Amino acid sequence: MDAKFKALLVNKDGERQSVAITELAEADLMDGEVTVAVEHSTVNYKDGLAITGKAPIIRRFPLIPGIDLAGSVLRSEDPRFHRGDGIVVNGCGLGETHHGGYAERARVRGDWVIKLPENISTVQAMAIGTAGYTAMLCVLALEKEGLTPEKGDVLVTGAAGGVGSVAIALLEKLNYRVVASSRRAEQEGDYLRGLGADEIIDARDLSGTGNPLGKERWAGAIDSLGSRTLANILSQIKYDGAVAACGLVQGSDLPATVMPFILRDVTLAGVNSVATPRKKREEAWDRLAKDLDLAKLGSMTSRARLEDLPALASEILAGQVRGRVVIDI
Repeated sequence: MDAKFKALLVNKDGERQSVAITELAEADLMDGEVTVAVEHSTVNYKDGLAITGKAPIIRRFPLIPGIDLAGSVLRSEDPRFHRGDGIVVNGCGLGETHHGGYAERARVRGDWVIKLPENISTVQAMAIGTAGYTAMLCVLALEKEGLTPEKGDVLVTGAAGGVGSVAIALLEKLNYRVVASSRRAEQEGDYLRGLGADEIIDARDLSGTGNPLGKERWAGAIDSLGSRTLANILSQIKYDGAVAACGLVQGSDLPATVMPFILRDVTLAGVNSVATPRKKREEAWDRLAKDLDLAKLGSMTSRARLEDLPALASEILAGQVRGRVVIDI
């Protein structure tokens, strides 16, 4: 008998999208070599877009959303994984074209699966999630461009969000002086300083029309906003500095000039967490195991259930979710 399991399922009828907790069977899962007992998932900005239908994240219906999952292997046709292994999957089409993490069971391709480092539990893996894993990819991108703590301050935008929170904790552990930019600067000051921010600025100072080339302020930056904020950051990066761009919350446009690039030798590094090659995924998780203060990770994490996801989806899009939320499956 095919055992039933609980899942959050998104359907679409014409232009109307609906979300409901339902029961499915393993026969309803998609193809893959590894079947997982999902223990935890999380909620990212992209999940908020998917559940609310505010953007066409989900490209086939019906679909279980959730771009992250962590749990233990139930069955594996891939010799790299065995029953009981603790694993994590980030991106790879989960919650977009393949059933994702908001269910008690998942079946995924072996190439998507990463074994968890021994010191990271499935709860901690989802406290990190795509947001924290993306933050680590951004740090790796800045390091690749030669950024070191001695070169100067690093700016983090969207500082109280998931990517920003983990980025601050990582940079602080790596001895960088961190400048946190948040539209909730006053309310989130204590929280951001607790993560390791040395200075906090109002995000509105970076969101307007700026000069093509401004005063040099930061050696590097991690930006999840895009649009005018990213343009203004680029104009204020120090000579030979770099920016890792991983999001477009403010917009997908970039109203900038080439001046920072050709007059100050600034590098703009794009970070895509969905299609990251396996070797780099493993590197990112190894570095997270070494360079992320797990006590600080706990301080930025709250817990919720599958039933809470529709409300959380709207809240994360409105910028009302602080840090990371682990979904207990």
